[in-house]
Amino acid sequence: MNIAKWISTAVASALLASTITTVTAHAEEQTSQIENESIYDVLVDRFFNKSVENDYNINAKDPKAFHGGDFEGINVKIDHIQNMGFTMVSLGSVFSSTTYDGSAVVDYNKIEKHFGTSKELKTLISNLHKSKIKSMVDFPINHVSKDNVWTLEENRKDWYTAAQDNRINWNTDKKEVQQALIDAAVNFVTKYKVDGIRLTQLGDADTAFINKMIAALKQQKHLYVISNEESDANFDLDYNPQAIATYQSIFQNVNEDSSKVEEPFKAFANGDTDKPPALMIDDLNSARFTHAAAEANMFPPTRIKVALGTLMTMPGVPIVTYGTEIAQNGVQPSETHGSMDFRTKEDIIDYLDDLQSVRNKSQTLRTGKYKLLENKNGLMIYERYSDDEKWIVMVNNTDKTQKYALDSSVIGNNKELRGLFESDIVRPDDNGKYNLVVEREIVELYQVTDHKGLNVPYMIALGLVYLLFIGFIVVILRRGRKYKNAK
Repeated sequence: MNIAKWISTAVASALLASTITTVTAHAEEQTSQIENESIYDVLVDRFFNKSVENDYNINAKDPKAFHGGDFEGINVKIDHIQNMGFTMVSLGSVFSSTTYDGSAVVDYNKIEKHFGTSKELKTLISNLHKSKIKSMVDFPINHVSKDNVWTLEENRKDWYTAAQDNRINWNTDKKEVQQALIDAAVNFVTKYKVDGIRLTQLGDADTAFINKMIAALKQQKHLYVISNEESDANFDLDYNPQAIATYQSIFQNVNEDSSKVEEPFKAFANGDTDKPPALMIDDLNSARFTHAAAEANMFPPTRIKVALGTLMTMPGVPIVTYGTEIAQNGVQPSETHGSMDFRTKEDIIDYLDDLQSVRNKSQTLRTGKYKLLENKNGLMIYERYSDDEKWIVMVNNTDKTQKYALDSSVIGNNKELRGLFESDIVRPDDNGKYNLVVEREIVELYQVTDHKGLNVPYMIALGLVYLLFIGFIVVILRRGRKYKNAK
């Protein structure tokens, strides 16, 4: 047993239990607002290979070939996703395809056999729901396989035009094509009961058609409909790829210009739009964040934690690409789509667990109001607040310990700040200032609470942790003596 890890886990659990004194909602009570979600973006083929029965001509050494990942593989790794606190998994495209990412769709009515069977997909979705994790799939509208089954019918020669890489694009200005795509998406949602659809490869599809498709999907059941492209359609999420470049430039190194940190979500935070933004440090089509950090000669895991700690506490919907938790690298697909390695260290996983355990329990951190208090070259301090609670987030993305004084007009009278990760309790000094001190490359969350003096529950919990540890040591020593005497 790793004793150090056992102690840190126990202490962290005690701290979480005692620090979060007021929560306005639990993850189970979340409303249907997409801001309540945090999305883990995977590719079925690259996650985990559990079943050998669907390993048709796989080649794990070829970055463009199928590697063998399947629905069963994700099914047995649900705990991994749950341990990081994600509320939704995006599975990518699961339709019959000639490519490992599912984008070159051959048949919208069939599941890709490399991934498994229809029954196995239904089982996966059901088990995700049992773990209180929603599911989402990609529905590629264009750039599909030239061998798509719709191209085989004589009366459909005008349905499509040739594209690059042996692909075709649908002529979505034709009503018959529009209806066929809508029917295929609706049939899939009805059959598999997913909680979201991400429309990809929009191509030249006009906004009116996309809105018609969104409306048809939402008539079947409540579900999220998003895209991974910029669009004026009625998607539930504003997806701006420029956000990736913005956040990579800010967090790839310390002391970077952070003046643009609000750009991806400012309109939403100001109430100018009701469509929350996707908050990302990379995605399946971009260079990995690890590459940006390594190019800056920085330690990627630390950089990832600072970036995620910030994005998880800002207005919007965090979307995290699989492999971020192991600092996966790469510049372009399919280099960036490596098979997941579950044998690596768990420091980012543990950090996400702590971070999201707070976010998932606090309605304010997910959907509350936002106010920036300080932003200068990597030092960012902001409020997340509601009528029920208030948090102060201090992001020290610099190379030095930073101090910052908050006035009582910001915090209120007879209050104290309880730090989540550094376990600080900050009370006002004689001048009514709350002096925050955060070490380099750390994101700290402070919950504003009424002044309570000694944190009795925490002291009791901490005492129990150490009593348990002492008891553990005593048991080990006694066993050692018995073994020695027996010899």
